[in-house]
Amino acid sequence: MTATPPLSANLGYLWLELELLDAIRASHAAGFDAVEVHWPYITHAVEVALVLEEYGLPLISLNTVGGDLSAGEFGLAALPGREDDARAAIDKAFAYAVDVSAQFVHVLAGKTDDRLAAETFVSNLLYASARGHEFGVGVLIEPISPQAQPGYFLSRVDQAVEILERVNEPNVRLLFDCFHVQMVHGEVPSLLDRHLDLIGHVQIAAVPDRTEPDHGDVDYRAILKLLSDQGYDGHVGAEYQPAGTTEDGLGWIAQLRA
Repeated sequence: MTATPPLSANLGYLWLELELLDAIRASHAAGFDAVEVHWPYITHAVEVALVLEEYGLPLISLNTVGGDLSAGEFGLAALPGREDDARAAIDKAFAYAVDVSAQFVHVLAGKTDDRLAAETFVSNLLYASARGHEFGVGVLIEPISPQAQPGYFLSRVDQAVEILERVNEPNVRLLFDCFHVQMVHGEVPSLLDRHLDLIGHVQIAAVPDRTEPDHGDVDYRAILKLLSDQGYDGHVGAEYQPAGTTEDGLGWIAQLRA
């Protein structure tokens, strides 16, 4: 029987009551195979690296700084006129990623409908790709649904594929979040299968409530089987908002691995 892909705990949503180092420890205790984070920067990278090494957990990804989150910004890389800020955020993310041996940096596009947004995003992704080649760290871009982030520049899979084709760098990959894809397109299995050669990471959550991935509009046992059958060699990230405590909702892990 083909093994299911290894699971990664997204600590941007899970164990939020814990400091990052303790959340990593909790992920290991719960049986996750890896972790991923959003913005870990307030925790010293050396401390994170030591805990990851102690528990044998790879760190899959971290995000670029999102701009002024309190003002509603959610990334900078597609914002014309903010190139210096975007590239400073990219540099900061790669420096941290190297110190913690992260596999990917997720470059947040930001919220804009400027006609030059795609050109700006491609230019900044080429910059990120060059940094990635320098450090041996991959780059991710993610279509995010309007329901989750209204006004976010990158919301559709076809739009992301076009951006990837324009960048045309093998280390720049698609972050395929099944929740966002289902909310925008439906058809998660067919889109996943069609674009698997472009995908660097996959994330899951129930649709439409974005809680534990053991119910809803997407059959994740079938998705994990599809990934296994197609030879996907990455992790599957649990990026969901727990319905109660993280600990109380972890029964889905055994269900999906069964």
